[in-house]
Amino acid sequence: MLTILAFLLLFLSVWIVTPAPNLWLLPLAVGAPEVSPLLLAASALVVLLSLRKAGSRKLAIVVGLVAAGLAAQPYSQLAQVQRAFDRELARAFPNAATRPAPPDARPEPFVPLDLVRGLDTSDDLRVTRAVQYASHDGVNLVLDIYRPAGPGPYPIMLQIYGGAWQSGSRTDNETFARYFASRGYMVYAMEYRHAPRWTWPSPLTDTRAAITFARSHAKGFEGDPSSLVVFGRSAGAQLGMVAAYSGDGNVAAVVNYYGPTDLARGWEEEPSPDPIGVRSVLEAFLKGTPASQPQRYRDASPMTYAAAGAPPTLHIYGARDNVVLPQFGRDLHKRLSANGSRSVYLEIPWAGHAFDTLPNGLSAQVALYYTERFLASVLPHRGGA
Repeated sequence: MLTILAFLLLFLSVWIVTPAPNLWLLPLAVGAPEVSPLLLAASALVVLLSLRKAGSRKLAIVVGLVAAGLAAQPYSQLAQVQRAFDRELARAFPNAATRPAPPDARPEPFVPLDLVRGLDTSDDLRVTRAVQYASHDGVNLVLDIYRPAGPGPYPIMLQIYGGAWQSGSRTDNETFARYFASRGYMVYAMEYRHAPRWTWPSPLTDTRAAITFARSHAKGFEGDPSSLVVFGRSAGAQLGMVAAYSGDGNVAAVVNYYGPTDLARGWEEEPSPDPIGVRSVLEAFLKGTPASQPQRYRDASPMTYAAAGAPPTLHIYGARDNVVLPQFGRDLHKRLSANGSRSVYLEIPWAGHAFDTLPNGLSAQVALYYTERFLASVLPHRGGA
């Protein structure tokens, strides 16, 4: 039994260092690093129990040690990652190190107990479902609003889900919406129209309408329209960045989790392996290839709008992301910084795409810790400038 368990743990731990070759195995490659501390503890336990067995189970010990070695890799990099991230945040915001974090922010980049119990969110929230924010081409578009129980005004967060522009729901990432609402934010979790029926720029039109709604209706929901944060993931991050960078300048900050930034280059430099078929996804969204639709690819790329005056932006990518390559996030960060905009780039060495699908996982906790500190450096309500 111990030998079987050791092999099972080895199989799971292998995906910490192995990219997913197809869509079916992608959840393993994304999830294994996020629960790696649990895999490490389980592998160590198998080794200890095998050593205590009469005649000791040598195969179980060897396999368990290999599994433990693989599972230990992310956690062993945590301190190094924290030092690098602290330096990067201090570079963009020199006063960040001396400014105290909000009292309700996470105390550490990783809290092992949270991996088991989940993120701490309040049950005493006001949640308003399915509020219509726009109607486009006969489609009524709605969002959910998460608010603290206490009086406002609250900084506003517009949350935009990912899903390759083809799927997803406003209820995705609800744990994060509840987490931020528990800490004094008003979170609008929006929906938008999906490809292939609705192609570019329809989802951008929806995103801009949601930003307009968030500002124009802020006071009615006790929000502060001057403290609007656009927070997107993957395809949602692309929509949020284009809307914020090409808009009227009334977005206070942008949080980009693993978003596509240069869509033509993303088509040309497809990942290998490519578990979702990046080229087919882009062609469905933009109605063709970069050769046949060059203007659409330019217009849909946040890189096109990375000019001076862009809102402060936090970019977080996984180094093992083989859906949206992290180099695209690095390049956008460099261009924003070169043009005088404040930009912070964080790369998690063990993480894959959509690492925060498990909201209390290792990478999600690290990302959340620095997201809170970034927002504290930007928003007056959180102690920033």
